[in-house]
Amino acid sequence: MSPHRKILSLEQLPAWRQALRAAGKKLVVTNGCFDILHVGHVTYLEAARAHGDALLVGVNSDESVRALKGPGRPINPEQDRALVLAALECVDAVCIFHEVQATRFLEAARPDVWAKGGDYTLETLEQAERKLVEQLGGKIVILPLVPGKSTTALLQKMAKLGSGAAAR
Repeated sequence: MSPHRKILSLEQLPAWRQALRAAGKKLVVTNGCFDILHVGHVTYLEAARAHGDALLVGVNSDESVRALKGPGRPINPEQDRALVLAALECVDAVCIFHEVQATRFLEAARPDVWAKGGDYTLETLEQAERKLVEQLGGKIVILPLVPGKSTTALLQKMAKLGSGAAAR
């Protein structure tokens, strides 16, 4: 399937989700910025997908990334980030959401499993999101991080390389 066809609007999610449920498929949902895709993301997404039959990735919009990460982010625009994620074999669908909190996205997605990275614990998750997933009957899975692999680390490395080039 073309990656472009895997990108769904928030309005398309309920019907897509209902079709999965009718087919008896277990849906894993995750969400995040996914600004510069790296091996940590890919490892995490593959691990998330292993918890069900389909993986839906919620992607923070550009404005919500700025609110979360600051004015210099995102590096890549939301449509680019969504398309790169949709091109991954382990990802069944991608949805861009515009709020800082993912509650509206999670309400539409109705996950059987909500996967989050190991930089979270049940206590540090956004509690409104956690409560919603639990009320919907979803299971929360915290997946391990890949040590030393993060967008922040990549950006720091690029800045260091850039400052070294400027010094020459």
